[in-house]
Amino acid sequence: MSPFSARDGFVDDGSGVAAHYGNPLGEQRLLARGAAVVDLSDRGVLTVSGPDRLSWLNSLTSQALVGLAPGVSTETLLLDANGRLEHAARIVDDGETAWLLVERSEVEPLGTWLDRMRFMLRVEVADRTGDVATIGSMHDLLGGTDPLVPVMTSGDTPLVWVDPWREVTIGGHSYAESDHHPGHDWTYRESLVRRSDLDALAALPADRLAVAGTLALEALRIEAWRPRLATEVDERTIPHELDWMRSAVHLAKGCYRGQETVAKVHNIGHPPRRLVMLHLDGSDGVLPGHGAEVVLAPPAGGAPEAETSGGAAEAPETPARKPVGHVTSVALHHELGPIALALVKRGTDEAAPLAVVVDDLLVAAAQEVVVPASAGAAAGVPRLPRLGAVRR
Repeated sequence: MSPFSARDGFVDDGSGVAAHYGNPLGEQRLLARGAAVVDLSDRGVLTVSGPDRLSWLNSLTSQALVGLAPGVSTETLLLDANGRLEHAARIVDDGETAWLLVERSEVEPLGTWLDRMRFMLRVEVADRTGDVATIGSMHDLLGGTDPLVPVMTSGDTPLVWVDPWREVTIGGHSYAESDHHPGHDWTYRESLVRRSDLDALAALPADRLAVAGTLALEALRIEAWRPRLATEVDERTIPHELDWMRSAVHLAKGCYRGQETVAKVHNIGHPPRRLVMLHLDGSDGVLPGHGAEVVLAPPAGGAPEAETSGGAAEAPETPARKPVGHVTSVALHHELGPIALALVKRGTDEAAPLAVVVDDLLVAAAQEVVVPASAGAAAGVPRLPRLGAVRR
């Protein structure tokens, strides 16, 4: 259990950190304006040290990492041979060690896989989760002459990962066609602190260090269309479906596992599913859970009554719900109300009204397109003449 559990109003999110401290929407407002921090000590930290670390990680994953400057933040994906997402890591390098910030569930499988892939290269993989913790914020925790949060430094490099989601990174590509991508307002960062400092940090009074729970962070993340491995990814996910090409994939780098699928789908194909943000009807006061089925909304007014041979009206059979996808993340936003991210089939009409199945209810959902149905097929492939055709 996190030392922050001693804070007034603490409600566990199931992983030992706070879902909220009694006022989720108020905490969200504080976090959004950079006036609070989020305890993410349930997350994991791996390190890769040694002179070959960046070229080695570059050869294994989707991002161009060779020459990554100390203190510069990036992220990368580990794909399988078919281009499906297996792992994701947020990376900041200090000049001697690459710090990989990951989901706690990723520490053992990713660390083990990396260790097996070292061969004769000069790299060492270590799990630092036991002595290093993560603090999330929307502002620079190093600001001011006497910062409250004791952010770790390595050499002269503060160990702070600044999310690159705000802009399309060099070598990346965004499918989102929004005039103002909500990621532009996403100023999120993760700072590393020693676990031995958490007790003193958690003991600071609220008027000195305001805290927010993970519910607040999730709501702001959904608003920014920001994908997360723990929620948006399943066994079939490829980066294109989540617009994760924006910040985690370099389309012009050398070979890595899964690159062929990344290139084919981007250049001449289409991802089979696409990410949408859903604005949910909150009149019933219910929120769907992760994995809730997304369906095409029934027509307004329902189906007309059927007429029997005797002229009497008879209720028609309830039409079968047509599933088109599932909810990946959901939250109650302090301004937008109930919102969600969902993966839907690529062919789902972008203007179609949707609904989410919650027990026996259908919750109306208006979709906001993140990845359009036209995503992919970026290369202009010339159409070949039919065999036997005559040019005129």
